[in-house]
Amino acid sequence: MRKLESLAAVIRRVAEMEARFDRALASPEDPAVREDLEALANYMDSGLWLADYTRDELGFLPKDLKRGVLSEDGLYNLLTEM
Repeated sequence: MRKLESLAAVIRRVAEMEARFDRALASPEDPAVREDLEALANYMDSGLWLADYTRDELGFLPKDLKRGVLSEDGLYNLLTEM
């Protein structure tokens, strides 16, 4: 059984993934972005993305939190294009 996470931990994860998402979008050809893409793929595949997306849809995440990484198609499109 998965341990319950604090909202602060979820917000930190979304902020970290958002920063990785932004770097990958800004410089997709940069070899340094490969680590970000790998982390983003793991995030999506692990089920954490879906859990965070659901929390956002339910209104648990702060409205001022940047969350483009949680858009329904944004992350998927980035990863499939790379």
